[in-house]
Parts: sequence; C-alpha cells; structure tokens
Amino acid sequence: MIFGLLYFQDDQSPRQITMKTFIQKNSGERLRQLLLLLMLVFAGATPLLAQPAAKPQTTPAPAGGADVHARVTETLIDASVADDPAVDKMLAVYAPKVRELDNIIGKLKGELRKGGVGAGSLGNFVTDGILAESRAKLGNSVVLAVTNTGGLRKNAIAEGELRQRDIFELLPFENALVQFDMTGAQVLTLLKQVVSHRDAQAGARIKYVNDANNRPQLASARLLIDGQEKEIDPAATYKVVSIDYLWKRSSTLPSESEGNYSVLSQAKKIEPSGLTIRDAIIHYVKTETAAGRDIKTNLDGRFMLDKTATPNPQEARQ
Repeated sequence: MIFGLLYFQDDQSPRQITMKTFIQKNSGERLRQLLLLLMLVFAGATPLLAQPAAKPQTTPAPAGGADVHARVTETLIDASVADDPAVDKMLAVYAPKVRELDNIIGKLKGELRKGGVGAGSLGNFVTDGILAESRAKLGNSVVLAVTNTGGLRKNAIAEGELRQRDIFELLPFENALVQFDMTGAQVLTLLKQVVSHRDAQAGARIKYVNDANNRPQLASARLLIDGQEKEIDPAATYKVVSIDYLWKRSSTLPSESEGNYSVLSQAKKIEPSGLTIRDAIIHYVKTETAAGRDIKTNLDGRFMLDKTATPNPQEARQ
C-alpha cells in the first residue's frame, strides 16, 4: 500500500513544490499506476507553461487623402528662349572634342562585322591595329596582340567613311595596352582562352576543333614571325600585347563570355605601353589613310577549323 503527501515549503527562498513519498509496501502494479497518473498531471499542466499566443495586431485605418492644390503652366521651348551663359561656358570646354567625333579619319572597303571565333573581321581589324601600333612604338619584337570580343561594343561598321565617332562607339572604354614577356608555354595557355571564348588575336595562325558541346578548342597554334609561320617554343620568351582589363581580371567560375586570363599576371615581365586601345586604333586608321591605304575587311585564315576532327562544322575560316 502506498501513501503520498504533497505540501508547499516556504523558507525565504522561491516557492517550490516538494513531494515526499512514504512507502510501506511496494507494489509493482500500483507503482506503474502512480507513474501514469503523474504523467497525466504534468501533461495537463503543459499548456499553462507554454508561450502565450501573440495578440493580433490591429491595422490603423487609412488616413484620408490630402487635399493638394496644383497649378500647371506651359512654356514653349524654342529659339526665343535665351541661352544660359553659365551652361554655355561649361559646354564650351567640351564642344571641340564633340566636334572631333565627326572628323573623317579613313575609308572602309567592305563591311566590318563581329561574329564567330575571333570576333570576325571586326576583331581582326582591332587586333591588327593593336599589333601595328605596338610594333611602331615598342619594336617588331612584339609577336602577338589579344583582346576580348566583349570589349567590342559595335556589331558592325558599314562600308564607307570612317569617322572618329565609329571608333569611340566601338571601343568606349579607357583600356590601356600592356606589354607582357611570356614563355611559349604561357602563350599557348593564353591562346587556349582566346579560342574557347571566341576572342580576337593578331600574330598567330590557329587551328581549332569543336567539342561535343560545339565549343571551339585549340588544336594547334603557330606564330607568324617575319612573314613565316613558326612553331611556338615552350621555353622561349615572346612579347605579347593585350589590354589591362584582361590582365587584372581572372575568372574563377566557368563563363561563356569571359575567359580566365590570369596567365597574363604570370608573365616574366609586365610593362605599360603608354597607349590606350582606342587611341591606338584611331592612330592606326589615320596612319593607313596617310599612306593612301583603305581599311579593308580581312579574313586571312588566322582561325581555321579542323574539319577532319569536327563533324558537321559550322565555322570554317576567320
């Protein structure tokens, strides 16, 4: 038989519940009944200890619309409105530069268009200009020029007069040209990025294949030196010119539009050329014009698709 006593004890400490149980006779069945009773008691008390439900918040009634008084007038803007002298003074500094944009700097025979591996004839035009201007400033030891297709902001330039505005629209960024002394092994790594991201180059003759996803991949490359195609010696040093954007940018994630050009930062020597890509191309066009030569569409086979290793080729020659 089991006797139990529950009582409260208050001894100047927080109130607490103490249970003393005096057992005269232990019965397994009655003990199980007592434990079950205690479980039911505490289960019933659980809602009393739970966090109270949040009180619903009332939404204040919307305030009435403000009474706004408006008055509208119309002013005709035409030649009768006098110019603001302060604005004229501010614009006067830039006016000559704006007028220069309409200057004719050359003549284009055929259309320049961006597309395919190497950015098409537009990519060839830009990298040809980079290579020519770099050699004029740094010497003929420069063998390769590289830039990215994404930096060419016009898709086409129509045949006819070439204006300075065309070059500004094509190359709106202040990208500087930088000279890199690279090993042949590094040059091959660089050209792999050029091909796989359809970027532009001048100075190399490249064969490529399309992989299973129809993405171009470098198969082989030679450098055009003194008019002759020569194998790239992995241990030799070559001078390459590219833009500072590619040098300072390195891709850590696969990207369809931007290659990982971190190999440029591994060059044995890195020097600024003192030219921007836009100034170089403008000067290149002016130099060709002064020599009596037009700018021509140039698809010279610098990128050749290896058809024997690529079934159903879509791009053949750039």
